[in-house]
Amino acid sequence: MSDLDEIGDWSIDKLAILRAYAEQYSRILKNQPFLSCGYIDAFAGAGEHKRKATGEIVPGSPVNALHVSHAFDEYHFIDVDPDRVARLREITHENPRVSVHHGDCNRILLDTVFPRFRYEQRRRALCFLDPYGTHLHWEIMATAGLMKSVEIFLNFPVNDMNRNAKRWSLTEVSQKERERMTAFWGDESWHKAMFPPDPQSNFLGPLLGQEAVVEREKAANDSFAKAFGRRLRGAGGFTYVPDPVPMRNSRNSELYYLFFASNNATGAKIANAIFSHYRRS
Repeated sequence: MSDLDEIGDWSIDKLAILRAYAEQYSRILKNQPFLSCGYIDAFAGAGEHKRKATGEIVPGSPVNALHVSHAFDEYHFIDVDPDRVARLREITHENPRVSVHHGDCNRILLDTVFPRFRYEQRRRALCFLDPYGTHLHWEIMATAGLMKSVEIFLNFPVNDMNRNAKRWSLTEVSQKERERMTAFWGDESWHKAMFPPDPQSNFLGPLLGQEAVVEREKAANDSFAKAFGRRLRGAGGFTYVPDPVPMRNSRNSELYYLFFASNNATGAKIANAIFSHYRRS
């Protein structure tokens, strides 16, 4: 495939964070007896990117995972685009540990990949979810959380959500975007998280002898992302969800938030340390 996706510096940071964690994750699990570990990339792309600023070829998350110091026992790369899948197969065809899957990750993960990493079978996995917009279902995240054996990094596409679904009324959101958002969030509480009620107006209304007037203001991206973090910790079944890292463009606008979610205290400690470094920088 001649045309690679162009990525900005924020994506370079994202890839660096994921690789830093994968290095430590694979090293720790390799030292655990009778424990098998896998790496899953649900929106794997072509395996390589082109850096927008310089044009240089940059290894993507699948290639980075293949080159960690302690190899994973198995790799699962998934993409819906046939050209990207062909490129991935070309890059990885000599590695017997790699399985490249063509199709919708929402079905492939549940039907084929996640069942390979059951907790009681002492099998663990690190899963990267970097959706193209909101093309990811809540069931994927909740299943990983309830399994207790799968840790996830998730790109929360706040810019896409704002552009396509941030409307004062649900009726103003197109049916397609409303369904996509609800599938991603798990229910329609996403809209309330985007436009939280003003507690003061609810309190003053009855005192003035009037019905409560709900004044709604748009939630800041940060508070909206944190609302999703609470869902991951609650309905999602994850014990540890550090505050996500905002990924910003050259105009300092948030494009997405990078989440980590796990049921392992050591993993959360490592991820939080890596996140803290990037927050400072």
